[in-house]
Amino acid sequence: MEFIVALKGKVDYPLTLDPSVWIFDDRKEDINTLFDSVKTAESAQEKYLKDVSAHWDRELQEGAIPPSEQEKKKPKTTLKETLLTGSFAISLSYFIYNAQPHPDAEKVIIESGDGNVEITLKEAQNGYFAFSNHGKPLKEDGPVHFYFADGRNKENPIKHISSLTIL
Repeated sequence: MEFIVALKGKVDYPLTLDPSVWIFDDRKEDINTLFDSVKTAESAQEKYLKDVSAHWDRELQEGAIPPSEQEKKKPKTTLKETLLTGSFAISLSYFIYNAQPHPDAEKVIIESGDGNVEITLKEAQNGYFAFSNHGKPLKEDGPVHFYFADGRNKENPIKHISSLTIL
């Protein structure tokens, strides 16, 4: 099995994607929280006010906690521990954008060992490639799994992907 994915078809720049290096990419997202959190239209200001209010209420009820005690209470998770135990995905939009699809491109064929799947270009741009499960690359059924942005295939992603062809 090859551990690369080709992005080809109606694009100006065909790409060869190597999921093994994405673990170092800052654009990766934790797949466990990707679909669990309901994306709300809550503004940053509202979130800030709620967080400050909760902190203020906690200090009024429990008293202020000195900074030295706060540091002792929280176990520190290092970046290395996170990378070695996390499950990550990356948005496919970055790669489609860099490949520069032709203006008449509308569909994407995901070629996999389980059969080809045809989706719209918009669904592909909004979708995610999972590339790590509990800190390990997806060797058995990978190199990547495709998830729709809305999480409708969260329990059954498209696996054994070898290439994407933009039509």
